[in-house]
Amino acid sequence: MKFISIKKLLAIGGAIFLAGALNSQALAQQKNDPKYNKMMQDSFRAEGIAGLDRIQQDETQKFCSDPMFAGSKQGEKMRDKIQKINMADIKQPSNGKYIGDWKKGEAIAQSGRGATWTDKADTAVGGGCYNCHQIDQKEISYGNIGPSLAGYGKSRGYSPEVITYTWNRINNSKAYNACSNMPRFAHFKLLNEQQIQDVMALLLDPASPVNQ
Repeated sequence: MKFISIKKLLAIGGAIFLAGALNSQALAQQKNDPKYNKMMQDSFRAEGIAGLDRIQQDETQKFCSDPMFAGSKQGEKMRDKIQKINMADIKQPSNGKYIGDWKKGEAIAQSGRGATWTDKADTAVGGGCYNCHQIDQKEISYGNIGPSLAGYGKSRGYSPEVITYTWNRINNSKAYNACSNMPRFAHFKLLNEQQIQDVMALLLDPASPVNQ
């Protein structure tokens, strides 16, 4: 078995750091390059309900797109700041009700429709939840990017803390993980309050098939 010398390890580490720094510099140059910005603008078109505003990154998206923040002390501080910003963005239900209709919630979880330039402004947007999660165990088609949600309420309980956490997580998952892959459903108005209440019911109503 061959052992790598400390000098060689340091050289490898330095090369990795330099590559990351150069990549970050390249990204910064691209952002400030008029030709690059024009190329980005020309690569998309506004049509229907899909506008060019979608290619404009907010502070959260910019943070998660910059490899220089990963693992750095500055990055950890910025991550905390981003999560606090997203947590402050969450609104609790206006009518005080967290749980809606689980049957409607299942339909929302199954649907990935909406929010594209081919949709009308009044097209109901689905959550596409099964793209990333197992939910109802009777459904055989689901993704595994996110954790299984089967037995969600049954295994976690129905305490106010669990209910509030689940509400917050569906609304804006980046309040807990700045670079979460989960969409910010309320922030981008992908799901309205009633739809989120219905998805909540799918996960937390004891009568839901998820909890059987």
